Amino acid sequence: METYGKILLIAMPAFLVLILLEKWWGIRKGNDTIRTMDMVSSLTSGITNSTKDVLGLSIAVLSYDWMVSHWAMFQIEATVLLYIIAFIALDLTGYLVHRIDHEFNFFWNAHIIHHSSEDFNLACALRQSISTFVRLFTIFLLPAALLGIPTQVIAVVAPLHLFAQFWYHTQHIDRMGWLEKIIVTPSHHRVHHAINPEYLDKNYGQIFIFWDKWFGTYQEELPHIKPVYGITRPVRTWNPIKINFMHLWLLIKDAWHAENIKDKLRIWFMPTGWRPADVAEKYPVFKIEDPYHFEKYETKAGPFFTAWVWIQLGLLLLFISYLFGNIATIGSPGMFYYGLFIFVFVYAFTELMDGNPNAWAWEILKFGIGIYFIIDTDGWFGLRKIIPIMPYIISAYLVLSLMLTFYFKKENNRYSIANQ
Repeated sequence: METYGKILLIAMPAFLVLILLEKWWGIRKGNDTIRTMDMVSSLTSGITNSTKDVLGLSIAVLSYDWMVSHWAMFQIEATVLLYIIAFIALDLTGYLVHRIDHEFNFFWNAHIIHHSSEDFNLACALRQSISTFVRLFTIFLLPAALLGIPTQVIAVVAPLHLFAQFWYHTQHIDRMGWLEKIIVTPSHHRVHHAINPEYLDKNYGQIFIFWDKWFGTYQEELPHIKPVYGITRPVRTWNPIKINFMHLWLLIKDAWHAENIKDKLRIWFMPTGWRPADVAEKYPVFKIEDPYHFEKYETKAGPFFTAWVWIQLGLLLLFISYLFGNIATIGSPGMFYYGLFIFVFVYAFTELMDGNPNAWAWEILKFGIGIYFIIDTDGWFGLRKIIPIMPYIISAYLVLSLMLTFYFKKENNRYSIANQ
């Protein structure tokens, strides 16, 4: 937990710099693939996912450590070859879990966030799930456990395997020659994120592409079919917390409305997108039928609001960095209270980006939690002892943020009235 937090303290700035470099490169080449609001939505999604992981807010039904201690057929010392084997084992597991996430209704909820961006860039790689509280698929690491690959090897390789999936989320790298036959490249992954009928649900590989070629899920990027990105039932929001539970909420409502008991039960494990016929007729849900003619989600954002969005993002990163860097000192239950503040911050922030008229309510909640922490946790979880003036600066920020939320709400109302 603490170690992973410190790793993220290094990874987060690196990811942000690379994303900004991609935007600069796109502008320079006349092909900017990053919209500011979409990018911020992706970054806030990454922040919520990282917070959940660092706080350990999930459990494994069957842990790898238990499997290797009870079922290992060999005792193996850690070597370079062992790390390579562990990497390949994790990649096969990743392929299988990824495919299950795409092909079954219930499991799609855990993956919808990653595909929810209607752009394709490095930022959307950070759209990761917070909706999985119970991990079911550690069992796919059974071969590694039987071989006796130590838990500490998996613990080292897992974050490396995850971070290695970042780079290929870009439109600025074309085909990569012979590497296309071995590893997942940007071309392969553009296909995976596309909603074109020719590309849908293909290329599940995470590092190696040969899994897809062996198991029949491979599709190359076709020169005459430009990928269109997103999901066929667009989310129409920048709020990553809403997106994480959107599909689950639809399944719950569909199960409730279904007249047939069999439909109420089987909806969870039917192919992704399946709905009972009677429910689909009574409660239609918009679906993109023609991927070449639809408008991407966008919201009104003037220069002042855009500047405030960047400031909010910067401050959010500072807040989360303090948590990750001091998690051992903050301890339990303080770190979970801090995590709650981060989630409320993101919710209030992205609701304002959406122009939601109720964003002020979430901002008031954020303000209340923040002021309480300043008063009750020694000037923000001991920060007063390090920088005595910081509690006053945080208080001033919370007041300013609340005031600007009401200001932007008023501006949105004025804009809506003018366009009626």
